Amino acid sequence: MGKKQKNTKDTPRQEFIFQRKNYLFMFLGIAFIALGFILMSGGGSDDPTVFNPDIYSFRRIKLAPTLVLIGLGLEVYAILLNPHKNK
Repeated sequence: MGKKQKNTKDTPRQEFIFQRKNYLFMFLGIAFIALGFILMSGGGSDDPTVFNPDIYSFRRIKLAPTLVLIGLGLEVYAILLNPHKNK
């Protein structure tokens, strides 16, 4: 009796939905979002009766939310990116 060989033409090949380029942009977006939240943190005071004006710094009001929005934009781009598209 001969050995049975699997016919590779009949079995469908499994592929991931996203390719390497998609995951690269996803991780980059996550890094931007994490950095934005890290920059947004802090500035509190141990004494609740003392006001700390450091919460209105450029880093917390402008830079950190901008980084979070850029990260979210990168996430949307990574999801919509089609690496199979030929130019």
